[in-house]
Amino acid sequence: MAELTITFLGTGTSQGVPVIGCDCAVCRSDDPRDWRTRASIYVETPECAWVVDTGPDFRAQALRERVRRVDAAVFTHAHTDHIMGFDDLRVFCWGGREMPVHASPETMADLTRVFVFAFNGENRWPGYMLPHPHLVEGPFMLGATEVVPLPLEHGRTPVNGYLFSRDRVPLAAYLSDCKRVPEAAIERIRGVRHLIVDALRHKPHPTHMNIDEALALAQKVGPGQTWFTHLCHDLAHAETEAALPPGVRVAYDGLKIAL
Repeated sequence: MAELTITFLGTGTSQGVPVIGCDCAVCRSDDPRDWRTRASIYVETPECAWVVDTGPDFRAQALRERVRRVDAAVFTHAHTDHIMGFDDLRVFCWGGREMPVHASPETMADLTRVFVFAFNGENRWPGYMLPHPHLVEGPFMLGATEVVPLPLEHGRTPVNGYLFSRDRVPLAAYLSDCKRVPEAAIERIRGVRHLIVDALRHKPHPTHMNIDEALALAQKVGPGQTWFTHLCHDLAHAETEAALPPGVRVAYDGLKIAL
């Protein structure tokens, strides 16, 4: 088994692609890489496995990728396209097992409010979701993997990106929703092997990076490989990737990176 494997459960923006009712070329594309569910990743190591965000497509994503094990859930922020599949984690709680949930204090407060039935301690029957909250206020360990939170700016919403390292080697940085990456975060991930970053579209957007901004970030970070995610229906996979420089590619649902 690889030391760390990342599966892209979803690479789309909040509406997904195809967008309901849209007849644009990307939404009508027969390229399976243009079919994008809401952004999320699944990380596997020899000791444990975890998901980063559980959007409204999480159940279908887990079935598609034959996910059989989730030892923890990690959240970037509490926008609906990143949390609304939370209750589908219940299948990993069968037998009374608690699910460690890692999130910033702000995101945890939102999760507790939205999914009060899971957090209030009253639903303790077999088969129910049993979250065990862990506030992310600094680096933490999942098995032998160090997970470092990276505070990012997503418009007015603070979000966490995450850096995954093993034996002090920075393997992957996941920055799914951001408009600006502070210098401290850039320094922390400089030279990472894989940079996964928000690249919504070509046109500027007030809360997401566009292609040019994501390319500029990649140049500063200097990763071994850059992957664009959180893509909208303005971007056709084949056309977009063909125009990118060496070392930069477009992620797609189901893509696996083994390190």
